[in-house]
Amino acid sequence: MKNIITIEMVERAAKENGMLQTAADAIITPLAADRAKDLGVTIVKAGQEGQNQPTASALMEVFPVKRIVLASDHGGYYMKETLTKYLRDKQYTVRDLGPFSPQACDYPDYAFRVAEAVAAGEYERGIMIDSVGIGSAMAANRVTGILAAKCNNGFEARSAREHNNANVLTLGAKIIGIEVAKSIVQIFLDTPAGGERHQRRVHKILNY
Repeated sequence: MKNIITIEMVERAAKENGMLQTAADAIITPLAADRAKDLGVTIVKAGQEGQNQPTASALMEVFPVKRIVLASDHGGYYMKETLTKYLRDKQYTVRDLGPFSPQACDYPDYAFRVAEAVAAGEYERGIMIDSVGIGSAMAANRVTGILAAKCNNGFEARSAREHNNANVLTLGAKIIGIEVAKSIVQIFLDTPAGGERHQRRVHKILNY
């Protein structure tokens, strides 16, 4: 007898991790398929694991956060250097992906490196700094499984984590000062993701 995927199974998956794994020959009822779409639940049949699925690290919730990767372009170089020392002084494991001088470079190259390291599960959070922060967020969000947020203050950083489960933070060195940046970073690292209704919406973004 073939397995039948029901609405109840989909709703249970939405409350757990947003993913429902089934047998290869499982039958998904039209109502269950519609409910999965509404709740942002991904249904994965045996043999399809890893095909066009958001990476597990995109929803990785590890507390306390210990491993951080960061980078910048030339516009964010000095802020990166200061934040690297700040985080290491607080006993975080920090990997600096560069650049290692303020010489002109292209922010997408470094934003991609940060995003890929987080998406691969090597680090729990990523930080990318350029002059304004917008371009780096755009670049990082091109990487599957990444939810990058550009934040100018602590309120935005807390919301990015609670509501959006952001795993990469981008900052603009020409927009905020270093003390504000430290505060934003700390809130971003200390704030857990929100509850079920927020996770449901995040899954819809990842599964689009």
